[in-house]
Amino acid sequence: MGQTLLVVEDDPVNRKLVKNVLSENGYIVVEAADGEEAKEVFLREHPCMIILDLMLPKISGEEVCQWVRKQERNEVSIIMLSAKASTEDRINGLRLGADDYLVKPFNPEELLAHVEAVLRRTGQYCQKIIHDGLCIKPRKGEVLLFDKKLTLTKHEFQLLFYFMENPNVVVTREDLINQLYPFADQTVMDRTIDAHIKKLRKKIEVDPSKPKRIQTVRGMGYRYEVE
Repeated sequence: MGQTLLVVEDDPVNRKLVKNVLSENGYIVVEAADGEEAKEVFLREHPCMIILDLMLPKISGEEVCQWVRKQERNEVSIIMLSAKASTEDRINGLRLGADDYLVKPFNPEELLAHVEAVLRRTGQYCQKIIHDGLCIKPRKGEVLLFDKKLTLTKHEFQLLFYFMENPNVVVTREDLINQLYPFADQTVMDRTIDAHIKKLRKKIEVDPSKPKRIQTVRGMGYRYEVE
């Protein structure tokens, strides 16, 4: 799965230009046309990088940058785009929390080179799986639900990771037992798996009694549903 990048740009022509060059090079691109929308998309999509225009409607790019850094999301890379070209402007952008600063107008290939250079330094933080606001980071052992950290047990984390790696696939209780207890020296009952799933649902579902993420498939097992 490609890395997810958020492009925040109010000009639709420029936004499409940036999206196209990034998409053509294997990145997953999500978009926002103003500062408020940028916050909403950020919380839902958990991007690895934000390509952030500074002159935005509603909330400025500078304010968006400061807001992101306050979310304890320092692993997110930010490249600022601006027509402001003075040394003072560049220094101010970097001090606000940007990782890089690119002056408009720019060549699309130049932007791509900047994106690649920044991700070479920060790409290890992009190892994550994201489905509808739920984000799991296997190497960091973290789970976020719309940017709120969840506390999971070891088995809950393993269970969720397996589900998110295999979306829309029916998995049996035997499959899950083998994932959670590969070296068990005693029989693990089906109800043990059911208990883990019940507890996990309470943490990731809006209404655990009517689960939308982890669904029961009668007579077969469970399926992690992704639209």
